[in-house]
Amino acid sequence: MENHKLAAAIAYRLLNQTKHSSNKIIHQRLLIPNFTQLNPLSSTSVAYLFALIQFVGFTRHYASVPLKRFLASYRWDLQKSSLIRMQSISAIHHRKFGSVASAVVQRNPNFSTINNDDLIYFEKILGAKKVIQDHEELETANTDWMHKYKGSSKLMLQPENTRELSQILEYCNSRRLAIVPQGGNTGLVGGSVPVFDEVIISTRRMNNIISFDQVSGVLVCEAGCILENLISFLDKKGFIMPLDLGAKGSCQIGGNISTNAGGLRLVRYGSLHGTVLGLEAVLANGSVIDMLGTLRKDNTGYDLKHLFIGSEGSLGIITKVSILTPPKLSSVNIAFLACEDYISCQKLLFQAKRRLGEILSAFEFLDSQAMNLVLHHLDGVRNPLPSSIYNFYVLIETTGSKESNDKATLEAFLLHAMESGLVSDGALAQDFSQASSFWHIREGIPEALMKAGAVYKYDLSLPVEKMYDLVEEIRTRVGTAANVVGYGHLGDGNLHLNVSAPQYDDAILSQIEPFVYEWTSRHRGSISAEHGLGLMKAEKIYYSKSSETVQLMASIKKLLDPNGILNPYKVIPSSLDVHMKSQPTICKLPWSTF
Repeated sequence: MENHKLAAAIAYRLLNQTKHSSNKIIHQRLLIPNFTQLNPLSSTSVAYLFALIQFVGFTRHYASVPLKRFLASYRWDLQKSSLIRMQSISAIHHRKFGSVASAVVQRNPNFSTINNDDLIYFEKILGAKKVIQDHEELETANTDWMHKYKGSSKLMLQPENTRELSQILEYCNSRRLAIVPQGGNTGLVGGSVPVFDEVIISTRRMNNIISFDQVSGVLVCEAGCILENLISFLDKKGFIMPLDLGAKGSCQIGGNISTNAGGLRLVRYGSLHGTVLGLEAVLANGSVIDMLGTLRKDNTGYDLKHLFIGSEGSLGIITKVSILTPPKLSSVNIAFLACEDYISCQKLLFQAKRRLGEILSAFEFLDSQAMNLVLHHLDGVRNPLPSSIYNFYVLIETTGSKESNDKATLEAFLLHAMESGLVSDGALAQDFSQASSFWHIREGIPEALMKAGAVYKYDLSLPVEKMYDLVEEIRTRVGTAANVVGYGHLGDGNLHLNVSAPQYDDAILSQIEPFVYEWTSRHRGSISAEHGLGLMKAEKIYYSKSSETVQLMASIKKLLDPNGILNPYKVIPSSLDVHMKSQPTICKLPWSTF
C-alpha cells in the first residue's frame, strides 16, 4: 500500500509543479511513456499512477492542493486496479482508441439515449425512409474510412433541407441527444464517426446546386454535394473548383469546409478561408445562421463564417456554401521528376516559384518508399521513369492561358534544373492520359498504404527545410518494424508522414507518439495541416496552440453549443469539456479492454 501512496505522491508532485517538464503533457492528458523505470514503484503502482494522473487531469484538479487532502479524497480498489472517488458511484462507458499510452474516452453522462418516442418524432418530421436503423448501413456509417475508429450509433438521420435539420437539432438539444455530422466519411482523424452512440446526421441528401454566376464565378450549393460532381459541373461551365483532393469521388463540400481541407492546389488558389465567400449553418438549438453572402467584400462586423470553417461540426452544421471558383484555363502542363536528395527538392521548389511564377499550380513530392508502395499495390500503375528507382520524386503542374508560352516556360525551367543537377530524370506529360497517370501516382498513395496493412498517419505543417528530417528520425526510431513513408504538398509545407506496418502494434506507436508531436512543436509546426483534430488529436492540441487560445475555443463552444451535443469528444480537449457537469466516478486504466 505504501507503493500506492508513493504513486499518488508522484502524481501530486507532477500536478503541482507548474514548471515541471511534464506539465504540458499532463495538461493534455497524455501519459508519459516508460513509467516502469520509476523505482521503487511496482507495475501495479504504476497502474495507479496512470489512473490518478488521468483522473485528476480529467476532472480539472490542476490547482495546488495539500497532499493529505489529495490522498484522503481517494481509495484504491485492489481487485479492479482502478481509482475510485469516495462519492456515489454510477456506471460510465469508456472507449479506448490507439495505443496503451492514449487516454480513455469517457461517455458524457449528461447525454440521453435514443428511445421509441424519439424515433416516432424523427419519423414524423422526416418520413420513415430517412430514419435509418438498418444494421448494414449503420455499420458503414459507424466506421471511418481507415477502419481505425468505430462507434456504436443505432440511428442515422438523413435530412433533405435546412428546415428538417433545424428541427432535428432543436429536438436533440432539448433531449440532450449527442449527434455527429457526417458527409462523405473520408476523414482520417475520427472526426466524422460516433465515439459512442451519438445520432449520425448525414448530409448526403442535401446535394443540390442552388446557383452559379457565370460572370463572378460564384457557386452556391448545399453541403452534401460531392466534390467531384461540383468539379464536373464547373468544368462544363468553363470553371474549376479551387479545391481538389484525392478523395473527391466521395467527400462532400460541407465536410471539406468543416475541416478546412487543403488539397493539391492550395499553392495556387489558397485555403478555403479565402475562397469561401459565405455559408449557412444550423446551431445546436436549431437556429439557422444565414451568412450565405456572395460578395468578395463585406466589412460589416465580425466575419463569423470563419468560425465554422475548420470547426469540424463542433459549433454548428454547415448546410449551404458559396464559393469563388476560378475560370478554367486552357494550358495545363505536368512534369514528373526525380531528385537524388531532399535538398534538391527544396532548391527545385525555390526555383519553380521564381521561374514559373503565377502559372505554378501544384508542387508535390514523394519519397522512394511511397513510389514502391504505389507500384506494388495499385493495379495498372507504371513508373514514368523506369530506368531507376530514385530517392525522391516531384510532380509539378502549371496552369495558364497561353499554351505555347507556358510549355516553353516549363521546358526552359526543366532544362535549367537538369543542367544544375537538381533533377536526375524527368518526363513531361504529352496528353491528358499521361497527365492523369502522373497524378494517379500521387493521389494513389493513401490507397496503396491501406492495401499494405496498418498505417499510422500524421498530417503536419512544418518549415520546408525541416520536413524530411522528421521522416528520417521516425525511420530511425521504428527501425525494421515498419516502413516509414513521406510525401505531401511541398509547395505549402505540408508533410504526410505515414508509418506502415503489417498490423497495429503499440510497440511501434510508442516509438512514434508523443515524439512526432513534440518534434513538430519544437520546430514550431502544426500537428494538423489539413485533416483536422477530430478524436485522434483533440488531446494533442496544446502542441500547436497556447492554453489561452484553447480556453477561448472552449468558451466559444460553450456559447454556441451549451449542452455540448455537437460532435462531442472532438477538437476540444476533454480537460476543458465544460459540458461534463456530472463528473465521472471511475477512471479505468488506459490499457483496459473494451
